[in-house]
Amino acid sequence: MKTLELPQTDLTASDVIVGLMRINDMSDEDIRALYSASRDAGVTMFDHAAIYGGWHGCEQRFGEAVTLSSSERAAIQLQTKVGIRHGYFDFSYEHIVSSVEESLTALRTDFIDVLLLHRPDALVEPEEVAKAFDELHAAGKVHHFGVSNHTPGQVELLRRSVNQPLAFNQVQLSITHANVIAQGVAANMGGLDQSVDRDNDILNHSRINDITLQAWSPFQKGFFDGVFLGDREHHAELNDVLDEVAAAHGVTPTGIAVAWITRHPAHFQVVLGTTNPQRVRDSAAGSDVELSREEWYRIFTAAGHTVP
Repeated sequence: MKTLELPQTDLTASDVIVGLMRINDMSDEDIRALYSASRDAGVTMFDHAAIYGGWHGCEQRFGEAVTLSSSERAAIQLQTKVGIRHGYFDFSYEHIVSSVEESLTALRTDFIDVLLLHRPDALVEPEEVAKAFDELHAAGKVHHFGVSNHTPGQVELLRRSVNQPLAFNQVQLSITHANVIAQGVAANMGGLDQSVDRDNDILNHSRINDITLQAWSPFQKGFFDGVFLGDREHHAELNDVLDEVAAAHGVTPTGIAVAWITRHPAHFQVVLGTTNPQRVRDSAAGSDVELSREEWYRIFTAAGHTVP
Protein backbone atom coordinates (compact mmCIF):
# COMPACT_ATOMS: atom_id res chain seq x y z
CA MET A 1 0.00 0.00 0.00
CA LYS A 2 1.16 3.52 -0.75
CA THR A 3 2.06 5.83 2.09
CA LEU A 4 1.91 9.60 2.05
CA GLU A 5 4.09 12.21 3.69
CA LEU A 6 1.25 14.38 4.92
CA PRO A 7 1.87 18.11 4.32
CA GLN A 8 2.03 20.48 7.31
CA THR A 9 2.70 17.53 9.64
CA ASP A 10 5.52 15.17 10.57
CA LEU A 11 3.33 12.17 9.72
CA THR A 12 3.85 9.47 7.11
CA ALA A 13 0.64 7.46 6.86
CA SER A 14 -1.18 4.98 4.66
CA ASP A 15 -3.42 6.43 1.99
CA VAL A 16 -6.17 4.07 3.16
CA ILE A 17 -7.61 4.79 6.59
CA VAL A 18 -9.83 2.36 8.49
CA GLY A 19 -12.83 4.12 9.99
CA LEU A 20 -14.22 2.55 13.14
CA MET A 21 -17.69 4.05 13.41
CA ARG A 22 -19.42 0.64 13.29
CA ILE A 23 -17.49 -1.42 15.84
CA ASN A 24 -19.64 -0.66 18.89
CA ASP A 25 -21.49 -3.99 18.82
CA MET A 26 -18.56 -6.11 17.68
CA SER A 27 -16.81 -8.58 19.97
CA ASP A 28 -13.27 -7.95 21.15
CA GLU A 29 -12.11 -10.84 18.96
CA ASP A 30 -13.73 -9.39 15.83
CA ILE A 31 -12.32 -5.91 16.52
CA ARG A 32 -8.84 -7.39 16.93
CA ALA A 33 -9.29 -9.36 13.69
CA LEU A 34 -10.25 -6.16 11.86
CA TYR A 35 -7.28 -4.30 13.33
CA SER A 36 -4.83 -7.12 12.53
CA ALA A 37 -6.08 -7.43 8.95
CA SER A 38 -5.74 -3.68 8.54
CA ARG A 39 -2.19 -3.61 9.85
CA ASP A 40 -1.20 -6.65 7.75
CA ALA A 41 -2.55 -4.83 4.69
CA GLY A 42 -0.38 -1.80 5.44
CA VAL A 43 -2.94 0.48 7.10
CA THR A 44 -1.40 2.78 9.69
CA MET A 45 -4.23 5.27 10.32
CA PHE A 46 -7.48 4.65 12.21
CA ASP A 47 -10.40 7.08 12.33
CA HIS A 48 -12.77 7.66 15.26
CA ALA A 49 -15.20 10.32 16.47
CA ALA A 50 -16.66 11.12 19.85
CA ILE A 51 -20.19 10.59 18.53
CA TYR A 52 -19.60 7.13 17.07
CA GLY A 53 -21.32 4.34 18.97
CA GLY A 54 -23.03 6.69 21.36
CA TRP A 55 -20.81 8.99 23.37
CA HIS A 56 -17.23 7.72 22.81
CA GLY A 57 -18.66 4.21 22.45
CA CYS A 58 -16.55 3.04 19.51
CA GLU A 59 -13.41 4.62 20.95
CA GLN A 60 -14.02 2.70 24.16
CA ARG A 61 -14.58 -0.57 22.34
CA PHE A 62 -11.32 -0.07 20.43
CA GLY A 63 -9.45 0.73 23.62
CA GLU A 64 -10.85 -2.34 25.35
CA ALA A 65 -10.17 -4.73 22.48
CA VAL A 66 -6.82 -3.60 21.09
CA THR A 67 -3.82 -3.45 23.40
CA LEU A 68 -1.14 -1.25 21.88
CA SER A 69 2.47 -1.67 22.91
CA SER A 70 4.55 1.50 22.91
CA SER A 71 6.19 0.47 19.62
CA GLU A 72 2.85 -0.32 17.99
CA ARG A 73 1.35 2.95 19.18
CA ALA A 74 4.27 4.79 17.62
CA ALA A 75 3.73 2.95 14.32
CA ILE A 76 0.09 4.02 13.85
CA GLN A 77 -1.93 7.23 13.80
CA LEU A 78 -5.13 7.60 15.80
CA GLN A 79 -7.49 10.25 14.52
CA THR A 80 -10.69 11.36 16.21
CA LYS A 81 -13.29 14.05 15.71
CA VAL A 82 -15.09 16.46 18.00
CA GLY A 83 -18.02 18.84 17.76
CA ILE A 84 -21.16 16.77 17.11
CA ARG A 85 -23.39 16.50 20.14
CA HIS A 86 -26.88 15.03 20.37
CA GLY A 87 -28.92 17.41 18.24
CA TYR A 88 -26.43 20.24 17.83
CA PHE A 89 -22.83 21.16 17.09
CA ASP A 90 -20.40 22.55 19.66
CA PHE A 91 -16.97 24.06 19.04
CA SER A 92 -16.78 25.73 22.42
CA TYR A 93 -13.47 25.64 24.28
CA GLU A 94 -15.01 23.63 27.13
CA HIS A 95 -16.49 20.98 24.86
CA ILE A 96 -13.40 20.52 22.70
CA VAL A 97 -11.13 20.06 25.70
CA SER A 98 -13.47 17.80 27.66
CA SER A 99 -14.24 15.65 24.62
CA VAL A 100 -10.54 15.12 23.88
CA GLU A 101 -9.91 14.13 27.49
CA GLU A 102 -12.71 11.58 27.21
CA SER A 103 -11.31 10.30 23.90
CA LEU A 104 -7.88 9.80 25.45
CA THR A 105 -9.42 7.81 28.28
CA ALA A 106 -11.60 5.72 25.98
CA LEU A 107 -8.78 4.96 23.55
CA ARG A 108 -6.32 4.28 26.39
CA THR A 109 -3.67 6.48 24.84
CA ASP A 110 -1.67 9.51 25.94
CA PHE A 111 -2.10 11.46 22.72
CA ILE A 112 -4.22 11.85 19.61
CA ASP A 113 -2.28 12.11 16.37
CA VAL A 114 -4.97 14.06 14.53
CA LEU A 115 -8.04 15.90 15.86
CA LEU A 116 -10.70 17.06 13.40
CA LEU A 117 -13.62 19.45 13.93
CA HIS A 118 -16.38 17.13 12.79
CA ARG A 119 -19.02 19.38 11.14
CA PRO A 120 -19.19 23.18 10.94
CA ASP A 121 -20.66 24.82 14.03
CA ALA A 122 -22.75 27.84 12.94
CA LEU A 123 -22.02 29.41 16.33
CA VAL A 124 -18.25 28.90 16.17
CA GLU A 125 -16.05 31.48 17.82
CA PRO A 126 -12.59 30.86 16.34
CA GLU A 127 -10.84 32.32 19.39
CA GLU A 128 -12.34 29.54 21.54
CA VAL A 129 -11.17 26.89 19.08
CA ALA A 130 -7.70 28.45 19.10
CA LYS A 131 -7.58 28.44 22.89
CA ALA A 132 -8.53 24.77 23.03
CA PHE A 133 -6.06 23.78 20.32
CA ASP A 134 -3.23 25.74 21.95
CA GLU A 135 -3.84 24.05 25.30
CA LEU A 136 -4.15 20.54 23.85
CA HIS A 137 -1.08 20.95 21.65
CA ALA A 138 1.09 22.43 24.41
CA ALA A 139 0.17 19.54 26.70
CA GLY A 140 1.12 17.00 24.02
CA LYS A 141 -2.41 15.60 23.98
CA VAL A 142 -3.04 16.40 20.29
CA HIS A 143 -0.27 16.57 17.73
CA HIS A 144 -2.08 17.73 14.58
CA PHE A 145 -5.39 19.37 13.72
CA GLY A 146 -7.88 19.65 10.89
CA VAL A 147 -11.53 19.84 9.98
CA SER A 148 -14.22 17.73 8.38
CA ASN A 149 -16.95 18.81 5.95
CA HIS A 150 -15.76 22.44 6.01
CA THR A 151 -15.86 24.91 3.13
CA PRO A 152 -12.78 26.95 2.23
CA GLY A 153 -14.34 30.04 3.82
CA GLN A 154 -14.95 28.19 7.08
CA VAL A 155 -11.36 26.97 7.06
CA GLU A 156 -10.03 30.47 6.41
CA LEU A 157 -12.10 31.91 9.25
CA LEU A 158 -10.57 29.40 11.66
CA ARG A 159 -7.07 30.00 10.31
CA ARG A 160 -7.23 33.65 11.30
CA SER A 161 -7.15 32.59 14.97
CA VAL A 162 -5.79 29.04 15.15
CA ASN A 163 -1.99 28.87 15.48
CA GLN A 164 -1.54 25.25 14.41
CA PRO A 165 -1.86 24.22 10.75
CA LEU A 166 -5.28 22.92 9.74
CA ALA A 167 -3.76 20.06 7.80
CA PHE A 168 -6.81 17.93 6.96
CA ASN A 169 -10.34 18.23 5.62
CA GLN A 170 -12.46 15.07 5.57
CA VAL A 171 -15.15 15.24 2.87
CA GLN A 172 -17.62 12.83 1.29
CA LEU A 173 -16.31 11.42 -1.97
CA SER A 174 -16.99 8.34 -4.06
CA ILE A 175 -17.15 7.64 -7.79
CA THR A 176 -20.88 8.38 -7.78
CA HIS A 177 -20.86 11.14 -5.12
CA ALA A 178 -18.04 13.11 -6.69
CA ASN A 179 -19.17 16.73 -6.77
CA VAL A 180 -15.88 17.75 -5.14
CA ILE A 181 -14.16 16.70 -8.37
CA ALA A 182 -16.95 16.63 -10.97
CA GLN A 183 -17.97 20.28 -10.66
CA GLY A 184 -14.60 21.48 -11.89
CA VAL A 185 -14.73 19.21 -14.93
CA ALA A 186 -17.98 20.85 -16.01
CA ALA A 187 -17.20 24.42 -14.97
CA ASN A 188 -19.05 27.15 -16.87
CA MET A 189 -21.57 24.71 -18.35
CA GLY A 190 -24.84 26.60 -18.00
CA GLY A 191 -27.87 24.41 -17.35
CA LEU A 192 -25.82 21.38 -16.29
CA ASP A 193 -26.38 20.40 -12.66
CA GLN A 194 -22.84 19.00 -12.42
CA SER A 195 -21.42 22.50 -12.97
CA VAL A 196 -23.02 23.88 -9.78
CA ASP A 197 -20.37 24.55 -7.11
CA ARG A 198 -21.83 23.20 -3.88
CA ASP A 199 -18.72 23.42 -1.72
CA ASN A 200 -16.89 26.59 -2.78
CA ASP A 201 -14.07 24.72 -4.55
CA ILE A 202 -12.80 22.65 -1.63
CA LEU A 203 -10.55 20.66 -3.95
CA ASN A 204 -8.39 23.46 -5.30
CA HIS A 205 -8.37 25.39 -2.01
CA SER A 206 -6.98 22.29 -0.31
CA ARG A 207 -4.33 21.67 -2.96
CA ILE A 208 -3.19 25.30 -2.91
CA ASN A 209 -2.92 25.28 0.90
CA ASP A 210 -1.39 21.80 1.35
CA ILE A 211 -4.47 20.46 3.14
CA THR A 212 -4.85 16.69 2.88
CA LEU A 213 -8.34 15.68 1.80
CA GLN A 214 -9.75 12.51 3.32
CA ALA A 215 -12.59 10.82 1.40
CA TRP A 216 -15.32 9.33 3.58
CA SER A 217 -18.04 6.95 2.30
CA PRO A 218 -15.91 5.95 -0.72
CA PHE A 219 -18.41 3.30 -1.85
CA GLN A 220 -21.68 5.15 -1.21
CA LYS A 221 -24.05 5.91 -4.10
CA GLY A 222 -25.08 9.20 -2.50
CA PHE A 223 -25.61 10.48 1.00
CA PHE A 224 -26.06 7.14 2.86
CA ASP A 225 -28.07 5.65 -0.04
CA GLY A 226 -26.24 2.32 -0.04
CA VAL A 227 -23.18 1.19 -1.98
CA PHE A 228 -22.84 1.28 -5.77
CA LEU A 229 -20.64 -1.83 -5.86
CA GLY A 230 -22.80 -4.67 -7.19
CA ASP A 231 -25.84 -2.42 -7.68
CA ARG A 232 -26.77 -3.33 -11.23
CA GLU A 233 -30.27 -1.92 -10.96
CA HIS A 234 -29.01 1.67 -10.74
CA HIS A 235 -25.34 1.42 -11.78
CA ALA A 236 -25.06 -1.43 -14.26
CA GLU A 237 -22.69 0.35 -16.64
CA LEU A 238 -20.41 1.47 -13.82
CA ASN A 239 -20.21 -2.04 -12.37
CA ASP A 240 -19.46 -3.52 -15.82
CA VAL A 241 -16.58 -1.06 -16.23
CA LEU A 242 -15.31 -1.67 -12.69
CA ASP A 243 -15.33 -5.42 -13.32
CA GLU A 244 -13.39 -5.01 -16.58
CA VAL A 245 -10.79 -2.63 -15.15
CA ALA A 246 -10.44 -4.76 -12.01
CA ALA A 247 -9.72 -7.86 -14.10
CA ALA A 248 -7.11 -5.95 -16.10
CA HIS A 249 -5.27 -4.96 -12.92
CA GLY A 250 -5.74 -8.19 -10.97
CA VAL A 251 -7.74 -6.64 -8.15
CA THR A 252 -11.42 -6.46 -7.15
CA PRO A 253 -13.94 -3.76 -8.09
CA THR A 254 -13.58 -2.54 -4.50
CA GLY A 255 -9.89 -1.99 -5.18
CA ILE A 256 -10.64 -0.03 -8.35
CA ALA A 257 -13.14 2.17 -6.45
CA VAL A 258 -10.28 3.04 -4.10
CA ALA A 259 -7.77 3.44 -6.93
CA TRP A 260 -10.09 5.91 -8.68
CA ILE A 261 -9.81 8.21 -5.64
CA THR A 262 -6.12 7.70 -4.92
CA ARG A 263 -5.25 8.29 -8.61
CA HIS A 264 -6.17 11.95 -8.21
CA PRO A 265 -3.09 14.19 -7.82
CA ALA A 266 -4.57 15.81 -4.71
CA HIS A 267 -3.34 12.65 -2.90
CA PHE A 268 -6.56 11.83 -1.07
CA GLN A 269 -6.64 9.46 1.85
CA VAL A 270 -9.57 7.03 1.60
CA VAL A 271 -11.54 6.44 4.82
CA LEU A 272 -13.18 3.01 4.84
CA GLY A 273 -16.31 2.36 6.89
CA THR A 274 -16.24 -1.40 6.59
CA THR A 275 -15.92 -3.93 9.41
CA ASN A 276 -15.09 -6.69 6.90
CA PRO A 277 -11.38 -7.63 6.95
CA GLN A 278 -11.53 -8.86 3.34
CA ARG A 279 -12.87 -5.52 2.11
CA VAL A 280 -9.97 -3.83 3.91
CA ARG A 281 -7.55 -6.13 2.08
CA ASP A 282 -9.29 -5.49 -1.25
CA SER A 283 -9.18 -1.74 -0.67
CA ALA A 284 -5.51 -1.81 0.28
CA ALA A 285 -4.72 -3.69 -2.93
CA GLY A 286 -6.41 -0.91 -4.88
CA SER A 287 -4.06 1.63 -3.35
CA ASP A 288 -1.22 0.16 -5.42
CA VAL A 289 -3.11 0.40 -8.73
CA GLU A 290 -2.21 3.35 -10.97
CA LEU A 291 -5.15 3.93 -13.31
CA SER A 292 -4.46 5.47 -16.68
CA ARG A 293 -6.17 8.72 -17.57
CA GLU A 294 -8.36 6.82 -20.03
CA GLU A 295 -9.42 4.33 -17.33
CA TRP A 296 -10.07 7.07 -14.79
CA TYR A 297 -12.30 9.07 -17.14
CA ARG A 298 -14.05 5.94 -18.37
CA ILE A 299 -15.07 5.12 -14.80
CA PHE A 300 -16.06 8.75 -14.25
CA THR A 301 -18.42 8.81 -17.22
CA ALA A 302 -19.80 5.32 -16.48
CA ALA A 303 -20.93 6.73 -13.14
CA GLY A 304 -23.04 9.29 -14.99
CA HIS A 305 -20.75 12.32 -14.86
CA THR A 306 -20.33 14.51 -17.93
CA VAL A 307 -17.08 15.14 -19.75
CA PRO A 308 -18.06 18.10 -21.95
